[in-house]
Amino acid sequence: MRNQILGTLTALFIFNLLVGFYWHPAWWFLLLTVLLLVLAIFDTVQNKHAILKNFPLIGRTRWTVESLRPFIQQYVLESDTGGTPISRMFRSIVYQRAKDSRETIPFGTQLNTYDDGYEWIGHSLSARDIDEMNHDPRVTIGGKDCKQPYHASILNISAMSFGSLSKNAILALNKGAKKGNFFHNTGEGGLTPYHEENGGDIVWQIGTGYFGCRTKDGKFDADLFKEKACLPQVKMIEIKLSQGAKPGHGGILPAYKNTPEIAKIRGVEPGTQVDSPPRHSAFSTPLEMIDYIQKLRDLSGGKPIGIKLALGRKSEFIAMCKAMVETGITPDFITVDGGEGGTGAAPLEYTNSIGFPLREALAFVDDCLIGFDLRKEIKIIASGKIISAFQLVKNLSLGADICNSARGMMLALGCVQSLSCNTNKCPTGVATQDPKLTKGLDVTDKSERVYRFHKKTLHALMDMLSSTGHVSTTELNRTHIFRRVNQASIARYDEIFPLVKTGTLLGDDIPERFKLHVKEANSDSFMPCSLLAEIEEETKSVS
Repeated sequence: MRNQILGTLTALFIFNLLVGFYWHPAWWFLLLTVLLLVLAIFDTVQNKHAILKNFPLIGRTRWTVESLRPFIQQYVLESDTGGTPISRMFRSIVYQRAKDSRETIPFGTQLNTYDDGYEWIGHSLSARDIDEMNHDPRVTIGGKDCKQPYHASILNISAMSFGSLSKNAILALNKGAKKGNFFHNTGEGGLTPYHEENGGDIVWQIGTGYFGCRTKDGKFDADLFKEKACLPQVKMIEIKLSQGAKPGHGGILPAYKNTPEIAKIRGVEPGTQVDSPPRHSAFSTPLEMIDYIQKLRDLSGGKPIGIKLALGRKSEFIAMCKAMVETGITPDFITVDGGEGGTGAAPLEYTNSIGFPLREALAFVDDCLIGFDLRKEIKIIASGKIISAFQLVKNLSLGADICNSARGMMLALGCVQSLSCNTNKCPTGVATQDPKLTKGLDVTDKSERVYRFHKKTLHALMDMLSSTGHVSTTELNRTHIFRRVNQASIARYDEIFPLVKTGTLLGDDIPERFKLHVKEANSDSFMPCSLLAEIEEETKSVS
């Protein structure tokens, strides 16, 4: 009893002391002064940061201001046409459509229509009523060897993996895709339970890591592939050769995003950074790639098989076309990813300076397929910073049959472009594996936003087409888009990207701009013939 009384009295004394301490501002001021003095002394003696050593305590304001810089820039300083990689203007249109709010703008365009590079589509005096238009345009994907063709929407969800995105983000995207009847590309992270839960159409992407269909040593496992590829929900399979944000590099999953759950799905060690190989181990030449395409088609029961690539050396794609002509086997679709493509994590140099931008790549791929008389068997999907209906129109005019959007769909989910995808601290729960942040993303609400963004963007697309006198996206071509090349001239897309005649790359009358690339291309190797000859000569000289 005595000890209990002493304990109680001691506790009351400490409580009263603390309360008394709390209510004396002088004590708080003294404590703060001591803490700041200790911090200043520490700054003076440390040797890691020169600014702190020369300007103790005061130098710390640099990091404070720097941490606030993105928020001040985005919410205070940024104009409607500013902000990168997606300007506020385009972020706003996604939010407005996703929330079903007002999407009109007042007082005319904020763009300078006399700037070099400004683009527009010509309208027609034979414009049609919007009620005449099909508001759910679709394209059938599947060539002569395909047994299960797929009828795809014009706009779909581009490749984004579970791991890069949270489980709630994947669930919301797929649920929105189910309601809107458009497809959801899994990204190279593989097919997961979150892609399957809501029943939306799936395009299963097979990357160089073969996640979801890999052996213990990281090679392709045909049995695992067949098991998943034959699922009714999987509508198409896409072989990822490269992506626009980091072509020739392979995907990157940071260690802090590689949770035990993700590791189990991918077949890797948890808590480690997962770097996908820069190239496939299942094939190493264009001819072997064509054989692999046919192998996947057979294993999947005849579903559409395609490839995804960011254009690098032009001769490499021509080599693929030559392999298709020689074998008579073609992919059912080719996804062209532009160098401006987004990603959760990539080296700066890859993001900024490797790979063809989408429009140049798209036109070249379309020209090659026409030139080798392969276009009727292969559909083209465009991917790379596609947000608005006019961006859809531009890519469809250049040769795409349908388009994919990644960042547009992320914005529809609620992404605020905080540029923290690679930190695992995405504030909206979209690009993070932190459960505290993920729980803020409500699947039901955000799936509706994804659905509405898709629906209203397609409505805007068909509205534009009605103004040009067209009833179908298949009527669009390069004659319909204009660009201000400089202050003295305007050109149509067919003048900037001249069309080729069907089969012209099969004969001797090859257009001058293709001659060198056709000469370098060989179906036995992705590497240009001229480089192969140089390597052989060097090998001989060394020997």
